[in-house]
Amino acid sequence: MHFRRWLQPRKGLAIAEACIIGVVAALSAVFLKVGSGSLGALRVQSSHILPTWVALPLVGVSFGFLAGWLVQRFAPEAAGSGIPQVKATLANVPTKLSWRVALVKLVTAIMVLGSGMTLGRQGPTVHVGAALAAEMSRLVPTSPDHRRQMIAAGAGAGLAAAFNAPIAGVLFIIEELLQDLSGITLGTAIIAAFIGGVVSRLLGGGSFNLNIQLMSYSSGFYFTEIPFFLLLGVLAGLLGALFNQGLIFSIKFYRRLHISLPLRMALAGLISGIVVSFLPAFFRDNTGLREYIVTGDLNPSIAAIAFVSQFILTLVAFGSGAPGGLFAPSLILGSVLGHLVGVLSHGILHQGSPITYALAGMGGFFSAVSKVPITAIVIVFEMTTDFNLVLPLMIVVVTAYLVADKVFPGSLYEKLLQLNGITLTKEVSVEGVLSKLTAKDVMQQRVETLDADMTLEEATQAFSSSHHRGFPVVEESKLVGIVTQSDLTKIKNRHLQKDTVLKEIMTANPMTVTPLHSLSNVLYLLDRYQLSRLPVIEGRKLIGIITRADIIRAEAEHLNGKNAIPGPQPEPSYVVYQTRSPSIGRGRLLVPVANPETAEILLQMAAAIARDRHYEIECLQVILVSRHSSPSETSVRTTKSRRLLRQAEVLAKKWHIPLHTQIRVAHDSAQAILETINEHHIDLILMGWKGNTSTPGRIFGNVVDTIIRQATCDVVLVKLGSSQQSPHSPLPTQHSPLPTQHRLNAALPLTARAKRPATANSTQHSFNRWLVPMAGGPNARLAIKLLPALVTLGDNPQICLTRVFKPLEFKPDMTVIEQAIRQLMRRRQLSSTVFATPVQADSVAEGVINLVENEGFDVVVLGASREGLLQQAIQGNIPEAIASSVNSTVILVRGAMK
Repeated sequence: MHFRRWLQPRKGLAIAEACIIGVVAALSAVFLKVGSGSLGALRVQSSHILPTWVALPLVGVSFGFLAGWLVQRFAPEAAGSGIPQVKATLANVPTKLSWRVALVKLVTAIMVLGSGMTLGRQGPTVHVGAALAAEMSRLVPTSPDHRRQMIAAGAGAGLAAAFNAPIAGVLFIIEELLQDLSGITLGTAIIAAFIGGVVSRLLGGGSFNLNIQLMSYSSGFYFTEIPFFLLLGVLAGLLGALFNQGLIFSIKFYRRLHISLPLRMALAGLISGIVVSFLPAFFRDNTGLREYIVTGDLNPSIAAIAFVSQFILTLVAFGSGAPGGLFAPSLILGSVLGHLVGVLSHGILHQGSPITYALAGMGGFFSAVSKVPITAIVIVFEMTTDFNLVLPLMIVVVTAYLVADKVFPGSLYEKLLQLNGITLTKEVSVEGVLSKLTAKDVMQQRVETLDADMTLEEATQAFSSSHHRGFPVVEESKLVGIVTQSDLTKIKNRHLQKDTVLKEIMTANPMTVTPLHSLSNVLYLLDRYQLSRLPVIEGRKLIGIITRADIIRAEAEHLNGKNAIPGPQPEPSYVVYQTRSPSIGRGRLLVPVANPETAEILLQMAAAIARDRHYEIECLQVILVSRHSSPSETSVRTTKSRRLLRQAEVLAKKWHIPLHTQIRVAHDSAQAILETINEHHIDLILMGWKGNTSTPGRIFGNVVDTIIRQATCDVVLVKLGSSQQSPHSPLPTQHSPLPTQHRLNAALPLTARAKRPATANSTQHSFNRWLVPMAGGPNARLAIKLLPALVTLGDNPQICLTRVFKPLEFKPDMTVIEQAIRQLMRRRQLSSTVFATPVQADSVAEGVINLVENEGFDVVVLGASREGLLQQAIQGNIPEAIASSVNSTVILVRGAMK
């Protein structure tokens, strides 16, 4: 416990980091302001030397292209506002924040803003502050939580320095970015934002220099003005929602152009320069325009022109991916809108000031766009320090927020992330998974144990026949110790006798956990004591075991599951081709086809099942495209895929089976298959498998593992064997050392007759001798149900039902096999000979593999696990071991998940 406390970051260290972060963020904000202002001044001066319609577009194109090239070449993460990237990082989505990102963002933002694009510098300062804080936090070895808090503090300091509004910087962190009110988060954010605001003010980095004394407006608030403030709030909400929709449309429009980032930004600079060159002179300076709108006597017609031009030019600039924010444009648009409503109010009521409405409109439009009403109120208040403005400001901000959220629900920044394939949820943290799940949720309940009275020789044999590296040691079902391979290695040098019992060499009183221990506690114990496994006990009774692999699998399941998707996610697949047949079947069978060499035999199997169950067949081809392109917008060639599907249509017509076909364009094959299962209500999926996988941590491969784990229908996985015909050996096998009476009882022939499809003899694979290992459970019953249909693929099929039992088990339990035979006897159309043969072996996989090799079986049907197929594979690798080790065809069965 003391050790864990020592690992936690100290408050003094956090405060020191927050102070440094505040200073650095303020310096970057001041540099951004000075740099963009200087470049903007040169741009304005150039319009006095050259014709305006030449100078402004030329500057926009040049600096836009150069900034785009720098971003694309050195830091693609620096594109856009920067706030979505910070939000993703704080949600534990892998997003790069580094010195390079901060530098490129700073330089390119200066170019973009100085070139005249109507974007703000507040978003870039937030991004730069967060990136600098992220790099500085790497210099100090602290926890991931501490690093996130420092990144949030850097973002808040950047916003505080940009607006000269430290309170708003803190609130923006709490309201939008981190949504955390813990003591250390709040404390570091306040310190960093305060220092950032103070340093920025001292160095002249304030965003607004609004001198209230020089502004000729009355801050008095009259009851009769409430309807006009409500009207302003509604208009701000509606137009803010339209503004957000326009931003999304603009980004999608630029992507449809299929041009590079430098060209997109050059195009945005060109359009901005051309439009601004035809507007009044004060439109050429964005900062001056803001202050002129708020403090000047603006003509309503000029105000309307300012609103429309700023609205459109911001969409043009932001959609290109230019490094720039939305805060300043939102404030300008809000102030213009407020000014227009203020003029209307003054003309009708002859009271109130348009400037009051302009300031309230700033907060309203900002709230409608960013969905941070509290931050919006505080920003405007901190800029004006006028308490009389608070009430009308609150009316407008709250109304605008409610209206905008109704029309355009959700956060704009999250929708921008979704366009890049990143979806944020409330539970995105792997650390949250570790604290939420317990040992009981992920432990292996079926534990192989060794008895305390077992001899050293027997224990050595147990290790040699198992893939496990350690075993719990029990005595009368109570955990008394643990023994590992390293323990056996150490005692070899002690020359102990072979009859030495295990209790003398085991590690007594091992480290254990209870079922209620969280995964974070389990992982801490594994790391702290360098263990590979921990027994799970209730009292002293052993109920399970948990390993590092179990924890990794739990994290992977969470990341790939439905409740949390923290990384870039593939877009939905897109159907580019399909044919439909009459829907006359009782159910549907899905066959994904990819390999022309195996497609025909898979379709034959599917046809046999479909004929038996009166199913329709859904034949699917998946075309994969890059995750950087949208499936619905990517041009693909379907000639080869349609040729394969036409072969399936010919076969289905020959078999008189309804067949539907479709081609989907997708980022991920498994996702496309799962979408097809859900959309077309598939009852069974028949898939091919190559027989091995090179993907680390996977049993059957990425696609197959995902389908087995997530598909809600029955799953049949087929690994096709070699094409050579197997010798027909008599059954039962001679490898089962059973008494004669058991052999006679075990061999139970069963014959009947049925008509086979005409295509059965066309295949080059042999499907005459079938082996079905039995152990009970729903998957075994499903395998037996499939057998009558599948064996029609053979000419003279024989079925062997087998049961693997341990050498010490003299009389095996044949109940499961007898039930299966009775189930097959009910199918009178079955034309097969059925045998039941128990097999003696140390393990299921060994017994089945030996039986297949010695007796020459053509097909092995594995549907006998008591657990799900993948779970059994993970725990013992039984299905995968059999399928990979035999040359015969292997059919793996997993029943539908209830």
